[in-house]
Amino acid sequence: MKNTRILSLPFWVIWSLELWERYGFYGIQSILMLFLIDKLNFTEAYSYTLFGTFNAFLFAFIWFGGWIGDRVIGAKRTIIIGAIFLLISYASLAFISDENVYYSLAGIIVGNALFKANPSSLISKLYKDNPEILDCAITLYYMSISVGCFIATVSIPLLSQYFGWGVAFVSCAIGLIIGLIGYLCFYNKLSSISTIAGGKSLNFKSLVIVLIGSITAIYIIGILLIHTVISNILVVMTLITAVGYYLLSMKDEDTKSRIKMFVALLLFAEAIIFFVMYNQMPSTLILFVKNNVNHTILGYSISPAQYYIFNPMAVLIFSPILSKIYTKYPSTHATKFCAGMTICSVAFLILYIPQFISTSGIVSSWWVIMSYFFISIGELLISALGLSMMLSLCPKRMSGFVCGFWFLSTMLAGPISGWVGKLTAVNSNITAQESIQTYGNVFGSLGLVVAITALLMWLARPYLNRLLKN
Repeated sequence: MKNTRILSLPFWVIWSLELWERYGFYGIQSILMLFLIDKLNFTEAYSYTLFGTFNAFLFAFIWFGGWIGDRVIGAKRTIIIGAIFLLISYASLAFISDENVYYSLAGIIVGNALFKANPSSLISKLYKDNPEILDCAITLYYMSISVGCFIATVSIPLLSQYFGWGVAFVSCAIGLIIGLIGYLCFYNKLSSISTIAGGKSLNFKSLVIVLIGSITAIYIIGILLIHTVISNILVVMTLITAVGYYLLSMKDEDTKSRIKMFVALLLFAEAIIFFVMYNQMPSTLILFVKNNVNHTILGYSISPAQYYIFNPMAVLIFSPILSKIYTKYPSTHATKFCAGMTICSVAFLILYIPQFISTSGIVSSWWVIMSYFFISIGELLISALGLSMMLSLCPKRMSGFVCGFWFLSTMLAGPISGWVGKLTAVNSNITAQESIQTYGNVFGSLGLVVAITALLMWLARPYLNRLLKN
């Protein structure tokens, strides 16, 4: 089979849908914090907490949506339902009050859970007999995420700035409608790929159960978002349960396997640190720009939310560069992971410096741009490598659990990110000189934690390489 088959219509149908879904998702991410504060008049401290809990739940139920796609109604049908929930929830943000925002966010959480795992599942089945083509297809598929993010972070903040929040949120919904129309128009072209449940006729009873269950979940999650303390307790309880099961599983292994599993658990802890840092891009960094950064770049005015664009921009710029470096200078996953954590630490350590340079409390945009670029390079080095290393270190019989366990690191990072954000929360009475010190100290502390983590990883790298090699 020629590599050009990856350009087949079924692949591009899924690729296009993912692009537009990510357009809506990252559009929401880029303006949500500012919407909560400027439109709904939530305090910065509460907005950080709500945003962190929202992000935790975004990743908490993806496994369940994948299970529904695999075992209940099929991946292709689950994608449609998830997309509909998402676009309705996006649009509803244009018309809601502060009392109802929780249910719109809950709708996004449920829609994301139903949608997120299933497109990649279909692509893996499309090229399951051709691993080389699958690698190329997955690379192109993830490019759609960066393209969608790039378009969203260019356009959505501008729409909110010049036409209002409602237009921006409706635009997120329209993007998904465009993707969904294309998906439905070419739905019959996807007939050759399906999950176990998707290969069977649709069971109406199962469909009704999924719909009623999803609506019920929106109501329950909406209530939990109102009571963020309870939500965070549930997140911690989930983690304790998962870690407990993981530790119990170690009892059935020999000494060497136990050591490997313990090292994998340390990687999991390091992943939490990484995702806490990564979550600062759409939250604390945006508010830092709002409060303490000159909003001009090369003479052009740019809104705080638009600074998020430098993440997908850096990913698109450095992906081919790193690919060539990998080819010319091959290195292990452990080395890339260590390098990624080191670069990420630099991203926040450099933000500790501006407070000592600026006398007015307002600094150049280039400090934040550098930070975004360093985080993005670190993301490219770390993304997927952590999960790959965990799968290599854990017994194969646990591979399914390990994949789900890995996503819990992102889930726990949500509340912790909210707590970190609250440390930077400022009120309207504080001066720019005071707020830049607050931001700088928090960013510096976060960078120091990541730097220490990176140092420990470099020290353990030879041992980790031996474990992975074996």
